[in-house]
Amino acid sequence: MNTGELSSCPPCSIGQLRQDDDISQIKRTSASSRSRAALLSSVGGILCLCLFTLLASAGVMISGENRSDEPISPIPLEVPLDQAKVKLGRSLFADSRLSAGNGVSCASCHLFERGLTDGLPISRGLPGSPGGTNTLTLFNVGLNAKLGWDGHFLSLQDQAKAVVQDKHRMGAKWDDVVPLLRNDIALTATFNQIYKDGIQRDNVIDALAEFEKSLDTPNAPFDRYLRGDDNAISEEAKSGYQLFKNYGCVSCHQGVNVGGNMLQVFGIFGTPEAASQGPKTPGAAQGSGIDDDRPVFRVPSLRNVAQTAPYFHDGSVATLTEAIGVMAKYQLGRSISDEDVAKIEVFLKSLSGEYQGVPVGNL
Repeated sequence: MNTGELSSCPPCSIGQLRQDDDISQIKRTSASSRSRAALLSSVGGILCLCLFTLLASAGVMISGENRSDEPISPIPLEVPLDQAKVKLGRSLFADSRLSAGNGVSCASCHLFERGLTDGLPISRGLPGSPGGTNTLTLFNVGLNAKLGWDGHFLSLQDQAKAVVQDKHRMGAKWDDVVPLLRNDIALTATFNQIYKDGIQRDNVIDALAEFEKSLDTPNAPFDRYLRGDDNAISEEAKSGYQLFKNYGCVSCHQGVNVGGNMLQVFGIFGTPEAASQGPKTPGAAQGSGIDDDRPVFRVPSLRNVAQTAPYFHDGSVATLTEAIGVMAKYQLGRSISDEDVAKIEVFLKSLSGEYQGVPVGNL
């Protein structure tokens, strides 16, 4: 078709040609847009999958809601520590030279297979100076605001300093311990690599404290539930937790360590046998200002409680079931049904975490 022929075409024919061209252009544009949309959708899907995988590997639950408004919070999955000090502290923890000839170490009473307790009602102590209280667990000890049954230690360093010299525990004197350690050439070299002034009392204490901070047990089923994993604990455990809150147990047992941060009278409603000596009960806080007639103790942590029997300051209760009943009667002033006790016990068992990836009950 020449120009003349084109000019002689009827107006409708020219309009039709332009319309056909426009439609073709629209179709080409639409196809291109669909291709770009498909590509973007594919890339977006891959990015979402990668993000999901990264979050899941980091322990972040996608399916559930993070329960940050609960009175109990999960143990951090990681805590920044000086690993050289942790390793040194671990060796000192098992070193009987800290008792200066008495043949005991921290590890003598804090056994991993017993939840870092000794499993005895009352600590053995030393010859001629027997122990007076049940051995507390050292798992998650760095998360406690107060330490010891009476809660008068406020730092791991203060506690370690005192324990070495306690006649019922290590029975040594720091002036004897430090020279003994300095006689060890290999140990001296290790200290010199970490501390500018080598083996000193405060450096020994610092290394012990750093190791104790590493004793956290994160990733308990209940912690995973708090982070959003609805299937981490059973329905019975969920009911037990609700009862734990409804009955008021959580008024004392809360925070990241489910306790360990306050003092409380033992025997608010009546006097349990374990509190019959009143304020003179072994392990009770003195001069707390809370009560002058009844024993006052630091509220213990309930983390890994299923692995730390027997219970209470005197180890007088052998089972978790019995302990729940005692607490209900004397701390809450009420009787709890066997069904509710069983549910609360299931919840408490869900507080057992992992030490270095191994469930505490399997150590």
